[in-house]
Amino acid sequence: MKKSIIRQIALDTETTGINSKGIFYEKHRIIEIGAIEIINRNFTGNDFHSYIQPNRSVDPKALAIHGITDTFLECKPIFSDIAINFLNYINGAELIIHNASFDIGFIDYELSMLNLNIKNISSFTTVIDTLFLSRKLFPGKKNTLDALCSRYHIKNDERGFHSALLDAKLLAKVYLSMTSFQESIDFFSNEAQKYNSNIVIKKNKNHCSSKIHMASIDENKSHKLYLKYMLKKNKKCLWYND
Repeated sequence: MKKSIIRQIALDTETTGINSKGIFYEKHRIIEIGAIEIINRNFTGNDFHSYIQPNRSVDPKALAIHGITDTFLECKPIFSDIAINFLNYINGAELIIHNASFDIGFIDYELSMLNLNIKNISSFTTVIDTLFLSRKLFPGKKNTLDALCSRYHIKNDERGFHSALLDAKLLAKVYLSMTSFQESIDFFSNEAQKYNSNIVIKKNKNHCSSKIHMASIDENKSHKLYLKYMLKKNKKCLWYND
């Protein structure tokens, strides 16, 4: 049976500023798009990145966040120059975006000014909002990208200024960690014990009994060394108990 291919793209944008309440009367524009391709939970290296000349100045507050100046953007392509390549790149994929309404709103606004007969990108792709997911997983906690990187022990030292491509890479790692469901497993919590008490194991008379093989002393030593290695590498290991 042929294995299905799941293509996902972690995406981030930087802009000239923030439009209040999703209303684009300030007419702020996208100045950078970064996207990381993931196929079947593996990074492919087929990434998309472009700076964009917005035909307007960058707001000082936005400049303080991403450090992208008007002078730097002067010779960069405008959105219409990169639109087709970008749309072909994301076509049919699941987009992974943190605070998706922000980025999608800006992308749809850019598309609305082109004669492409495309009202919004949701017409040919789906969107996963990691901010929504993180609030479900960690209610009441801080769920910024930096906070999630810290929570999942993802190195983000390079993140001085915001960068669409760097943030997309960090987001991709965060998403894979969030959806691995391995951040913590408390087998001894009240909820877990309640769940386990409701499990009914049904024996099938056609099943033969299995012989139990105990690990040897050497195997136990090797196993403990491996768990110690996992503890050092990941800073935690549920099964290590020295």
